[in-house]
Amino acid sequence: MASIRVRQARDGDRTALTALHEREWGGPIVVVHDTRYDLRDLPALVAVDGDGAFAGALVYRVDADGLEVVSLAASTPGTGAGSALLAAAEEVAVAAGADRIWLVTTNDNLGALRFYQRRGLRIVAVDTGAADRARAVKPTIPHVGADGIPLHDELRLSRHLIRAGNP
Repeated sequence: MASIRVRQARDGDRTALTALHEREWGGPIVVVHDTRYDLRDLPALVAVDGDGAFAGALVYRVDADGLEVVSLAASTPGTGAGSALLAAAEEVAVAAGADRIWLVTTNDNLGALRFYQRRGLRIVAVDTGAADRARAVKPTIPHVGADGIPLHDELRLSRHLIRAGNP
């Protein structure tokens, strides 16, 4: 596995980010927890491999609820980019004074559920019908997702962070 480094996104990453978001989400617009986000308007972390090649990205926002991972995708799964990006996001959260990291995924995304739970995030809420509501805003959201599972609901996952001086 190649060495992965994470840094804040730069203007020169725009083409790679655009291609990744097109592949993963059908473009830069995502709808999650009844909110429409343009990924181009949010801060992003970028993973690069040992040769400096783009390996993935994590788009986030920080507010009073903590650091929300709005989008996380690796160019090639299994390289460690996702894990490195999530670890870097936790560092950003702690530096910003956030006490938790959280995200939303859909009921069909078993790979994401496996990935996040292995990294200590827990399912803390289920929003029944949230993906159906999101489809009204973004009609390109499929009705059937990964593994032929009907896509209807959002699952919220969260993990509290330990900050220095605050166990």
